[in-house]
Amino acid sequence: MLFMRSASAMAADFLDPEQAFVPSAELTANRSIAVHWKIAKSYKLYRDQIKVGVSGGKASLGEPVFPEGILFTDPSTGEKQVIYHDELRLEVPVKQASAPFTVKVEYQGCAEDGLCYPPISKSFKVDPSRPGALAAVESTPDTGASTGLQPAASDAAPAVAASSANAVDNGGKNDLSLAQSTLESGSLWKVFAAFLLFGLLLSFTPCVLPMVPILSSIIVGEGETTKAKSFLMALAYCLGMALVYTSLGVAAGLAGEGLAGALQKPWVLVMFSLLLIGLSLSMFDVYQLQAPASLQNSLSKTSSKLKGGRFVGVFFMGAISALIVGPCVAAPLAGTLVYISQTKDVVIGGLALFSMAMGMSVPLLLIGLSAGSLLPKAGAWMIGVKYVFGLMLIAVAIWMVTPVLPPQALMVAWGALGILCAVFAGVFGHLPEKLTVGGKFKKALGLVLFIIGVMELAGAASGGTNPLEPLAGLRGGSSVAAANNGKTAELAFKKIRTVEDLDRELHASAGKKPVMLDFYADWCVSCKEFEKFTFSNAKVQQGLADVTLLQVDVTANTADDKALMKRFNLFGPPGIIFFDKSGNEQVDNRIVGFVEAEEFLKHLEKL
Repeated sequence: MLFMRSASAMAADFLDPEQAFVPSAELTANRSIAVHWKIAKSYKLYRDQIKVGVSGGKASLGEPVFPEGILFTDPSTGEKQVIYHDELRLEVPVKQASAPFTVKVEYQGCAEDGLCYPPISKSFKVDPSRPGALAAVESTPDTGASTGLQPAASDAAPAVAASSANAVDNGGKNDLSLAQSTLESGSLWKVFAAFLLFGLLLSFTPCVLPMVPILSSIIVGEGETTKAKSFLMALAYCLGMALVYTSLGVAAGLAGEGLAGALQKPWVLVMFSLLLIGLSLSMFDVYQLQAPASLQNSLSKTSSKLKGGRFVGVFFMGAISALIVGPCVAAPLAGTLVYISQTKDVVIGGLALFSMAMGMSVPLLLIGLSAGSLLPKAGAWMIGVKYVFGLMLIAVAIWMVTPVLPPQALMVAWGALGILCAVFAGVFGHLPEKLTVGGKFKKALGLVLFIIGVMELAGAASGGTNPLEPLAGLRGGSSVAAANNGKTAELAFKKIRTVEDLDRELHASAGKKPVMLDFYADWCVSCKEFEKFTFSNAKVQQGLADVTLLQVDVTANTADDKALMKRFNLFGPPGIIFFDKSGNEQVDNRIVGFVEAEEFLKHLEKL
């Protein structure tokens, strides 16, 4: 080996918090405080750790509006958190302010390599009569315990991406930023075209597909018809659906930020999810989804008196279908509705939602234009299609409640769905002698889904928390097993609160035992990983049997905590410092960030 990186060099690789997270703020023309962070590469901010409040002067602020983030599952607790990479912009509406005041923003983030920084605060002076950039008043690490600040939007379930992939794209802009810039342009044609495209992209999601059999049944039920008539029927159906979304846009503009925030509340997500599951049961013919006979007769009589009465009925059917299937699209639309609620522009908001709804309707219009010729003739295939749509609705229902379901419950849900798909694929049925190629593929796919379902259930039963790695708990080795079964005893650390405490303990251990000093905090994700995956390992505990264990809890980030971290040039936890029997620090043996049990044992060998 030509070189070995020293621990001090490793620590130097971590940026100062002021460089890792660079905040700025401005007062927008619509009386909102926009806070923007430039986040260094390989660093992340936690949504739940962001707090905004008034720290000086008299003013009233609304709920902060967050863009879509990335869903991150804490491997130590299985809890889901929303994080941001690259950049973050949030807006906080100023509800009431007649004189200058000071707004305080608190935030906390970590490096991807495991280091977590203490909470940081930044204050800005706001003059309600002068929109523009805000001057920073101070920037100090702080917990906010004395400020009375509350976590921003703490009562709302996060609007998150459906996967763990980075949601930032388009040259650093996420989807919400793109929508915002489009709306801010003020061009009606640009808004119409952009949101029409957004809707077209949404039309390929399971949220819209259940409308296909509904519209198809209407067209097929008309019997022989012309392309013009079937297209007009499809258009009437789609306009009815679009009216619902236009109404939502107008409501968002009038109701302010409350409507979009309400769509993200856990109980709302659960209600929508149950509604989708109820709709899926109709796809399985558990019940017939239709309006009460009295209402049907009333609508029939009314529509028959109107010119083009049949189209009026189809129009209402489109509106009803949107109300049934629409909750599925509520989550993807949440970010757009949030922005619209801030603009207070009913015209732009209504146009944007109407355009998006029409974009979602493109596949339905194509079916109408074809007069149903794009669909096979009525037959057994329709039953299979209904079942597929029913299973898709259940999948969307599970996806919708992902932010509020415990990890193991989520794994059970996906596992049960996989097995249900296998049942509908006929995996357990008789295998005909002359099975078509398509039938064979269906059986094979069903068998794969059955295996995946069993893996999810087995993973949940073994304490797994990640649906993408259901068997991690079974193959993770002694450290994971110990963490999951809880039989391994916790390490007995002696708490260190001041520099004097540390010096006294080092002096007492001199000539007797080596010392390990652990820097910990409750808000440190990697610290929890150390507890669950490393310190719980039997070999690690055996290696630490003859080591004096000291721990500094920097959760409160007091002056003494800062002094201890400054002594070892640490920005934050986790940091593990080793001292030999003489009380001298082993600088090259320092650990900054999380390491697995195997790597940790290599450090113990150097003591």
